[in-house]
Amino acid sequence: LAEGLRQALLAERAGSEFYKLAAAQTQDPDGKRVFEELAAEEAGHFEFLSRHYRSVLATGNAALGVTLREAHEMGSNHPIFSKALVARLKDAHFEMSALAIATQIELNSINHYKRMAEAAHTPEAKKLFEEFVAWESGHYDAFLAQQQQLQEQYFAEAGFEPF
Repeated sequence: LAEGLRQALLAERAGSEFYKLAAAQTQDPDGKRVFEELAAEEAGHFEFLSRHYRSVLATGNAALGVTLREAHEMGSNHPIFSKALVARLKDAHFEMSALAIATQIELNSINHYKRMAEAAHTPEAKKLFEEFVAWESGHYDAFLAQQQQLQEQYFAEAGFEPF
């Protein structure tokens, strides 16, 4: 449990830093807002996991009474970027790359938390990691849907036939 939490802490810190960078670099105001929200969420995840990690090191158990705050709802049809970005899609290389990286970050997190839930020795630890799977899945679904939509539009505008 301690090692799984340590790895999760590292991943959440890296995710937060990536989202801060993406927010600073994007020219899209909606993308900036979403990346800033995600950076703050990942920092919140880090704090949450830190409390559990410290508790596991001190007592061998996850912290009692420590829960995730309300999740930022990002359904699969949640737009990440503005219509202005879509209009300049052929020049949105940074945003498309950031979206691809964000999608992979969330997928990696989901897979890690699933493994941790499967390996958990207590129902509380299992529930903790399952909550993270659900939380990160919302982000992943939204990123993947946006990525697919933008890719389809990009290829359509470039004159490629659908595959």
